Amino acid sequence: MAKPSVRVGAAQGFYGDSLDAALATARRGDIDYLSFDALSELTLAILAKDRAKNPAAGYTKDFVPAMRQLLPLARQHGFKILTNAGGINPEAAQAAAVEVAAALGLSGLRIAVVTGDDVRGRLEEWARAGWLGGDLETGRNFGDIPPDILFANVYLGSEPLVAALAQGADLVISGRTTDSAQFMAPLLYEFGWAPDDWDRLAQGVLMGHLLECSAQSTGGNFSGAWWTVPDLDRVGYPVAVCRQDGSFVLTKTPGTGGLVSRDTVKEQMLYEIHDPARYLTPDVVADFTAARLHDAGPDQVEVSGAAGHVRPATLKLVVGYPDGYMGQALVGYAWPDALLKAEAAEAIVRRQLARRGWEYDEIHTDYLGWNSLHGPAAPRPPENINEIYLRMSVRARTAEQAARFGRLFPPLALDGPPGMGGTAGMMPPRQLLGMWSGLIARELVDPFVRVRIEEVD
Repeated sequence: MAKPSVRVGAAQGFYGDSLDAALATARRGDIDYLSFDALSELTLAILAKDRAKNPAAGYTKDFVPAMRQLLPLARQHGFKILTNAGGINPEAAQAAAVEVAAALGLSGLRIAVVTGDDVRGRLEEWARAGWLGGDLETGRNFGDIPPDILFANVYLGSEPLVAALAQGADLVISGRTTDSAQFMAPLLYEFGWAPDDWDRLAQGVLMGHLLECSAQSTGGNFSGAWWTVPDLDRVGYPVAVCRQDGSFVLTKTPGTGGLVSRDTVKEQMLYEIHDPARYLTPDVVADFTAARLHDAGPDQVEVSGAAGHVRPATLKLVVGYPDGYMGQALVGYAWPDALLKAEAAEAIVRRQLARRGWEYDEIHTDYLGWNSLHGPAAPRPPENINEIYLRMSVRARTAEQAARFGRLFPPLALDGPPGMGGTAGMMPPRQLLGMWSGLIARELVDPFVRVRIEEVD
């Protein structure tokens, strides 16, 4: 018999997120599930570099410290944990979790790993068969990207996570999933929703979307009256109290800071979605425009009414590859004439580049204090502005070409406009990531998705 309600708590919105709110929810949230969303394309690139240095790496480095603190609480309070912190090496993450649990004396704990999202080994076959076309945004042909692939992952939905829960998993570790999958999988498992119950699935995706970004539903990053949000120093992450019919109440852990209101919820509702009427996921095409939000009490918003349509026949594929290096420098200038000095310094650097014959694929300039955030939309500041920082960056083919760019800046302290201070160039070069994204038929992926359970002795 299905539970009357299921409580799902949010634990993490990105790799490196604070664990404070997760611990508060674990201790006082009365939750059934605690779900993490640790991955982005940038995170996959970071983890790919980690694995290149150490084949046993490739999962997030904050995973093990988090499990050391949370697994005893999960055993004590009876909740389960789902996370995609496995990154590009979820099996290694499972092995690490088993070791942690054994050291903590948590015998009988069942730890699941979901694999099948990493498809690097199948790209060549798919390309030969003509299944990889143009990039979704640029149209660039897959065959035109560099061959030294860092990672290639498809976005899995909630189905394999549900399968892991059905096999008795207490901790479910996956690689690349959609951001909402860890949050909605418990609802499919607990309520037994059919895989074609599109409206309920849409509500599940909406719930997951509202929980996936840490405190963005509970007053963090709020663009309304943000100064009225209380106690952001101890902000609570969202908790959803979910019902069989798909409706849920979004709230937060008692005794934490932050704010849950229709406005804070609506901001996250529209975050990172292209078309709110057709939000594409592997589980369902969700229509958020039909959703209804009602105040249900202090720090409580009831959400219902999202509509769903048949899930796509394809899954999103993201491929990352090295795309040159960035060289950059940052120097500051003080009043008087701070902006004029910074502009003169930029002109000096550009002339020196031309005289030396140093060519770069791109040269970009920002003036911190004027246009680094708003770009050309920013009005020119007054002439008496107190200080301006000049940031220049270049895209280079090699790390050496990127590194030499910074050497032009220290001499400006004595050879350029007066009043230079702050950081004087010479920032280390950074490898840049190129992205190619496309769609691949799900029948080419689904047969290779696996769930494996290991029980702690």
